[in-house]
Amino acid sequence: MSFHTRSCGYRALDPDSIDTLSLQECNDLVARFSRGMAHPVRVEIIRHLGHKPESDRCLCRDIVDILPLAQSSVSQHLRVLKETGWIYGEIDGPRVCYCITDGAMEFYHKLLKRSMK
Repeated sequence: MSFHTRSCGYRALDPDSIDTLSLQECNDLVARFSRGMAHPVRVEIIRHLGHKPESDRCLCRDIVDILPLAQSSVSQHLRVLKETGWIYGEIDGPRVCYCITDGAMEFYHKLLKRSMK
């Protein structure tokens, strides 16, 4: 999986890097990314982050405010999304600001298409 970091600190996935992967590597990444989206709460977090402007950071408490879950549950879902490449967090003093990884949806879609060939 290839990440690029833009000057503003956002992380981005490079969908063109998929063409260089073996079928097994694609399948492994499809499984990894699918795990990230395998729970409705995580889909909602991605939807919420995806509608934020690039300049707007999203704090864990902001996500807790939109979901009917305890902060600890939200943190667990955020951890899975980070582990699977959908989001990343940047430390801002005592807080962690979360952003969706730029190009994640396009990357996932292209992975699916490639692994189904």
